Amino acid sequence: MGVLVTVLACVVALGGCADSDAASVLPGTTDVNRYDAIIMNSPVADPASITPGSWADRIRQRGTLNVGSGDTLPLFALRDPTTGRVTGFDAGLAEMLAHYITGKPTNDVAITPVTVDTRETLLRNGTVDAVVATYSITPERAAKVAFAGPYYSSGDAIMVTAGDGAIHGVGDLNGKTVATQSNSTAVLALRAAAPAAHVVTFEHDPECVAAVQQGRADAYVLDQVILVSDASTNPGVKVVGEPFTRESYGIGLPLGDPAAKAFVNEWLRKIYANGSWAKLWKATLGTVVSGAAPTPPAIGSVVGS
Repeated sequence: MGVLVTVLACVVALGGCADSDAASVLPGTTDVNRYDAIIMNSPVADPASITPGSWADRIRQRGTLNVGSGDTLPLFALRDPTTGRVTGFDAGLAEMLAHYITGKPTNDVAITPVTVDTRETLLRNGTVDAVVATYSITPERAAKVAFAGPYYSSGDAIMVTAGDGAIHGVGDLNGKTVATQSNSTAVLALRAAAPAAHVVTFEHDPECVAAVQQGRADAYVLDQVILVSDASTNPGVKVVGEPFTRESYGIGLPLGDPAAKAFVNEWLRKIYANGSWAKLWKATLGTVVSGAAPTPPAIGSVVGS
């Protein structure tokens, strides 16, 4: 996404260029009062729009949205070790969706940690109602789950150590050891763009970052927004070059329930239109990325969504 490319220097410098409406908050951290107010002021569904017995009705009756998400990714979904609260762009969207369905205050979300290997399984077996976890939409994944959205766009980029001067773009990865997450779309992207790279995979994002810092990998490739999130709180690494793919994130839903997908897409349109999406972006990603919030991607603009 262009806005992230243009402000990369600000991000690596821990948000030194962040704009004034977030100036009172340390870059990469969450002003919980502001964050909660954004969620509480987001739309609530007309009860008449929730069909009895539907996906949304089951959640409303339960009073809690069961979400598959992460809790270790700054700016998207990060757990506070003191309070246990998970906040971030993805976490906030999950709370907004729960608020839309139940009309209740925040904290009506139950989070089940997911990985790239467990997302589809947890949706199919009913452990979670939805997955909101920087979940890139692909035709292969869309054969297993339904995707609402997309709700955000990014692309694969490269992380290296802060002192690295040899890697500037994807062409420099040939002959290098490159880390990425197992079963991520970056595995195939690397094979296509840097066929001579030696790809090593890890299950979790922090393991990939550690591999770079410890010299076990020369670089880490994944969605730019995830790498930017990591770099925002880690001065030992930096993100180089521009994205060499385009990725769109969707909300994973049970396959075979078109009414659930239509319901979530309608909610997305409402938070786009009333500014809640943009306000949440400013309160999370906007604490390290300067400028106005980007324009949300068009609903259904990606194959499989």
